[in-house]
Parts: sequence; C-alpha cells; structure tokens
Amino acid sequence: MNTLANRTLFITGASRGIGRAIALRAARDGANVVVAAKTDEPNPKLPGTIHSVAAEIEAAGGKALAIQLDVRDEERVGAAIQAAVERFGGLDVVINNAGAISLTSAEHTPMKRVDLMFQVNVRAAYACAHHAIKHLKRSSNGHILSLSPPIDLSPHWFKNHTAYTISKYGMTMATIGLAEELRAAGVAVNSLWPRTIIQTAALNLIGGSALGKQARTPEIMADAAYAVITTPSGELTGQQLLDEPFLRSRGVTSFDHYAVTPGGPILTDLFVTDPAS
Repeated sequence: MNTLANRTLFITGASRGIGRAIALRAARDGANVVVAAKTDEPNPKLPGTIHSVAAEIEAAGGKALAIQLDVRDEERVGAAIQAAVERFGGLDVVINNAGAISLTSAEHTPMKRVDLMFQVNVRAAYACAHHAIKHLKRSSNGHILSLSPPIDLSPHWFKNHTAYTISKYGMTMATIGLAEELRAAGVAVNSLWPRTIIQTAALNLIGGSALGKQARTPEIMADAAYAVITTPSGELTGQQLLDEPFLRSRGVTSFDHYAVTPGGPILTDLFVTDPAS
C-alpha cells in the first residue's frame, strides 16, 4: 500500500478544521506538511494557528513548515510553494482547502463578499495549481485535490446563495480541466466533498453549536483525502468524489465513529442530492 512517508503536502487553510485533520493524518505516515494559512497569532474566537498545527504535525511523526499565507495574494502563493520545494526538495500534493462562504442572496451579498468568495475559492485553487504544476510533474505520484462539490446544475443549489455556488463549482470546473491537461504528465486532479455536514469553525458560524451536533468530525474528510492522494495518480483523476461513497469503495463499512453525536441524526451537506449516494 502506498503511504505518504517523505512525501510533501502543501495544504491551504490548514490551521484548523478539515485542513488540520488532513495534515495530521499525513503526519502519521511521516509526511512533510506545509501549513499554509492566515492565522499566525492566536484568535480568541477561533482555535489553532499555523504554529500550533505545525507542532502537532511534528509530534505525530511528520515534518512541518508553517507559512502565513493569504491565498488571495498570488505572488505570496508562488513564494510559499517555492519555499516548500526549497525546504523539502520537491512537492507531491497540493490540497486546496481554504474557503470562504456566505449563504446569502444576491440582493444581500455585497460585492466585497462576492469578490472574497471568488478569490479564496476558485481563484486561489487555480493559483496554487498554476505555481505547483511544474513541481508536481517531477513527483512520482503528483496530486491536486480541491475540496469542492460535485456539479449539479439544479436551480435548487443556486437559489439564495448564487455567488457561493458559482465559486465552489468553479473549483470543480478547474478540476475537470486540469485533470485532462495534466493526465499525460501523470498528475492527478480530483475534487472531494463531504456527504454530510462537518463540524468546523465555519459551520459553527453559520448554524451554531446545535447544527454541529448533527455533523461528522473532520477526520472523515481526512481519511477520504488520504485514500485519494495515496492512490496512484494514473488510476484516479478528474473525479468529483463524496467522502463516504469513496471510502465505501475502498472497503470502509463503519462510519459511526465519525459522528459528533454517536447514534444521532446526521445532516447531508449542500450540493448532495441523494443522501444515500
């Protein structure tokens, strides 16, 4: 079985939530993990910083590089990826995890917020790919993984939050295009999305702690991401994956341990039409 031992991962938004969980899962293999996120100093409202996660990675058996990064700054994105290559001697995986969300109607979404979602979601994912491709081509198992949903053009998924939907679907459209562009070079490009809501700081801001009790933990996404990026790149590319069905395809049968409230109800996430898919 492939592992992430001595592989180098560049993860945006890795100071908490799903990004942190992916980083720690990789660290258990002895991976090199670049923690690229905005939070450099402790925030009383949000747990975790790039430095606290870097320390957790080292404690788990990996090597870490903490880089304070606003993914909207394309020049700094390029510099961060170059710093990762210089520190660890190459780059194997890019995970586009950083995100911005506002589930608001067009009438009530200021253009400043629209620009933020487009810049942090689709533009940043594209910028990371742009700067990483030349390095990923040198990897024996190069991967780009974006945390973005399967595309469903039902108006239901646009109504009331059109800007957010466009920005997240834009990430998946980039997956489709880049997968074909990089197929011959042996670099896999996929999208991954949770079938259920995930307990994160963003979820708490949207729905409060009550909603979080009906969620799964970030570890399910970490395990699914791990399964994707340890698959040989020539065997899995251009896919729009959901975490649970993908893990089931890899032999996982029990998901109870991922529930925030064991035995309680679990809510499906946005953009997931069939709860049993």
